[in-house]
Amino acid sequence: MAPIMAVIGIGGNQERRKKVSPENGTAALELKKRNDELEKELMESKVREEEMKRKLHSAWEKLRVAEEAEERLCSQLGDLEAEAVHQARDYHAQIVYLTEQLSRAQSLIHKSASSISIPSS
Repeated sequence: MAPIMAVIGIGGNQERRKKVSPENGTAALELKKRNDELEKELMESKVREEEMKRKLHSAWEKLRVAEEAEERLCSQLGDLEAEAVHQARDYHAQIVYLTEQLSRAQSLIHKSASSISIPSS
């Protein structure tokens, strides 16, 4: 059992030496510095993510408003088209009525002119 204790003891001494050596102190400082940099990058990333979420929400809200406006405009356009068709039918009916009146008037004038005898001189 003694040899195992010796191996453990030697290994433990090496670990203590590694922790105490100046090279490990520099490595630890470098790791701490890198860890700080990564934490800073993480915080910046979280800030960018929140900003992107706000922008996305804003864009989504603008899209919703635009879609509602489009629906209202389409509805108004449909109403205007229906009104235009109605007016076109009314104007067409009025034109047909006036054309018939003009035709009747011309017919009466033609009959009146043919029934009136003009004396020859």
